[in-house]
Amino acid sequence: MKAAVVTTAGAAPEYLDFPEPQAGPGLQIVDLVASAIHPIVRHKASGKHYSSTGQYPLVPGVDAVARTADGTLVYTGEIEAPWGTYAERMAVALTLPLPDGADPVAVAAGINPGMSSWMPLITHKDEHGTPDTVMIIGVTGAAGGLAVQNARALGVRRVIGVGRGVDDLKRVAGLGAETVEITGDKDADAAAIGAALDGKSPDLVLDFLWGGAAESAFQALADVPGNGATSYVEIGSVISEQAAVPASLLRSRPFRLRGSGIGSVDMRRYFAEVGVYVQLITDGKVEVDAQAYPLSRISEAWAATAGPRPVLIAG
Repeated sequence: MKAAVVTTAGAAPEYLDFPEPQAGPGLQIVDLVASAIHPIVRHKASGKHYSSTGQYPLVPGVDAVARTADGTLVYTGEIEAPWGTYAERMAVALTLPLPDGADPVAVAAGINPGMSSWMPLITHKDEHGTPDTVMIIGVTGAAGGLAVQNARALGVRRVIGVGRGVDDLKRVAGLGAETVEITGDKDADAAAIGAALDGKSPDLVLDFLWGGAAESAFQALADVPGNGATSYVEIGSVISEQAAVPASLLRSRPFRLRGSGIGSVDMRRYFAEVGVYVQLITDGKVEVDAQAYPLSRISEAWAATAGPRPVLIAG
């Protein structure tokens, strides 16, 4: 079969022949309909992600919309290495049928970045009620924009979006966020975040950047009176894998620090919430910006690192 194949660590995928997957016990063969190129896919393919197997050659891709033998459109993922979802066919265990009217490209593009914030938002709602104020660090990326929409869909009253780029921040403001521009100067960024908080700590922080941006947020939060509990969820580490957490912040208020990602989420609950999120996309309650490319144009799609999320489709 044809697939996008990464031959060595750090190489871009090529449109090549790859062995057919085998339908072992509990698996079925499905055909590719649409699979998006997410940042995690690039990271895993490079061999640098904590979940990378180091096994090459491999077919990248973590999730997809596929068609079963009886013609049903399903969302699926978790393919056993070295196979992935950027292939004409894949062997899968879990499948979630799509509702009528679902756009396969939008679903493929939206589930991975959208669920990265949906799960911590839902978890917070279950444990502490719907947050009144949510702050999103790294709001101008695809995942950040969906996080704004997710918070609004859940009834969050106030969303503060922290990020870079005047035009991108204007776009995020149009989604319903109050925006804060940061520059990379930790003290100045802390002051800007603190001004936006205006003396009240957020109930939930969703951080896609970590590193210096997180340290600025910690500094700003430490200067806000301890008038409420804050849950801080580390989702991504675009800036750095490391961030220093001040002890005074941990001691001065109820402050919960956790991560959200592969290995830290109950996958049974995750898969149940995927169904909820697919319906949100289908109903137009969250909008996903995507661009489709035939699988044979993997090189062009892989190079598209800015703009709409690239989605590989059969062909």
